[in-house]
Amino acid sequence: MKNIIVGIDFSNSAMTAMRHAVAIAIRSKAALHLVWVKTPGASNIGIETEEEGKSYMSHIQERMQQWAALCKEEAPECTVNSVYLEGKPHVEVNAYAAKFPESIIVIGAHGASGFEEGYIGNNAYRMINGATVPVLIMRENIQINRDLTKVFVPIDISFETLQKMKLSIYLAKIFAAQVYLFGVIYPNSAETRHVINVQLRNAMEMCDDANVRNVAEAHTVGNHDVCGTILKSAKDLDANLITIMREEQETDFTASRNMRQILSTSSMPLLVIPNRNTFSAAR
Repeated sequence: MKNIIVGIDFSNSAMTAMRHAVAIAIRSKAALHLVWVKTPGASNIGIETEEEGKSYMSHIQERMQQWAALCKEEAPECTVNSVYLEGKPHVEVNAYAAKFPESIIVIGAHGASGFEEGYIGNNAYRMINGATVPVLIMRENIQINRDLTKVFVPIDISFETLQKMKLSIYLAKIFAAQVYLFGVIYPNSAETRHVINVQLRNAMEMCDDANVRNVAEAHTVGNHDVCGTILKSAKDLDANLITIMREEQETDFTASRNMRQILSTSSMPLLVIPNRNTFSAAR
């Protein structure tokens, strides 16, 4: 990983996201990009003159400098860039991240539904759906160790599920963390159990090849209990990161409605991996 793009709107959730991004940057030696997006409506709210517009941007730049200084204080060896864009936040942040090799987007969210009103809230789900790079999302004021100790990786019967492994293993390796492979047996059948066992063996081999500690277990879950089982199991294990796929097919447990449920209810950071096959087919 070479670049970490952090969505900044100066909310508490954005500060939480930035602090977790710094922890990753310290160990990966990645450059931090603090990205603030001026939405089209922002220039019309309480700004009537050119001077007021300049004052507004001066205030934003001052705050960005303060946030960048916090990053440099904790990660003095990392490059920290302050970036100012204009447009729709989810479009601009995704387009900016796509320019950089081996990048990841880090954003925050909070609220009863998992999404607040405002930049990060309204755009989090859109940003995840439109991203061509992984997105790390977390709630405001999340009380969890920034140094990864256990990375929780659900494994299902889809071929794409193993795409989660590369970044999960990378993060586990730089933090000397353990990868916990949670095999999701759904639907409950002999064929499903066989496929899950094969998937788990492949995932374990990938961890072993990278010299990353790992544990694998298969669990039978019901149709309406998949998301709840995943989140409860991760919490019981005291994991501090869950990696999921952004699936496109409604037949998989990480499909849109289930992914959104996990995003809305998770009390720990979530790493969402885009499906590479989708982008390959689109091209």
